[in-house]
Amino acid sequence: MSQRIFESIKELLSSQNAKFRVVSHAEARTSEEVARLRNTELGQGAKALVCSIKGVNLEALGDIACSAPSHLRLADDKPRMKANKIFVLAVLPADYKADLDALTATLGGTKVSLASPSEVLELTDCVFGSVPPFSFHKNLLLIADPSLFERYEEIAFNAGLLDHSIILSAKDYEKIVRPKLVKFAMIDQEM
Repeated sequence: MSQRIFESIKELLSSQNAKFRVVSHAEARTSEEVARLRNTELGQGAKALVCSIKGVNLEALGDIACSAPSHLRLADDKPRMKANKIFVLAVLPADYKADLDALTATLGGTKVSLASPSEVLELTDCVFGSVPPFSFHKNLLLIADPSLFERYEEIAFNAGLLDHSIILSAKDYEKIVRPKLVKFAMIDQEM
C-alpha cells in the first residue's frame, strides 16, 4: 500500500482545483465491498487493471508519456521495457468487465495478460486492490473506457491504500489525466 501515491493524488487534484473528497473506511479488497463502505454505487467505482500487451507497434501507438507532473512521477528504471511490449493501466467501471482481447486488438497487440504482482508494484507503487486510476510511471499508458464518463457525475476509487478512497468529479478526472479513450469494457452479466 502506498501513502506516497495517496498524497500524490491529493496534491495533483488540489493543484488542478478538482472537486473531490477523501473517504476513510475499513480495509476492503473487492469492488462490491468498498462500494458499500464508501456508500457509492458499484458502477461509480473506477477499476484499474495493469496489463502487459505484447506485439504492439510502439511507433504507431504514438506518445505514451505520463501526464503527471514530473515531481510526482515514480522512478522509471523498472520494469525494463522490452521491444514491442507495453504496460497499460486499463480503467473501467467496477460493475463492468474488461474485454482484454478487444483492448489488445485496438492497440494492435497480439497477446495480453494481467501484470504480475511485482510489475504492478514497480509500475504503480501499489498492491492489488489499491491501484488508483492514475499513472505516475512513464511506461504505463493510461487508457479508460468511455463508459466511465457516461453514467455518473462522480467516480470513486481506492487511492493507493485499501482503507482510503477518493470520490472525484468524472469531468475533472478526464480533464486532469487525459486518458486515451478505448472501448474495451462490457456489462458483467454476473453482477
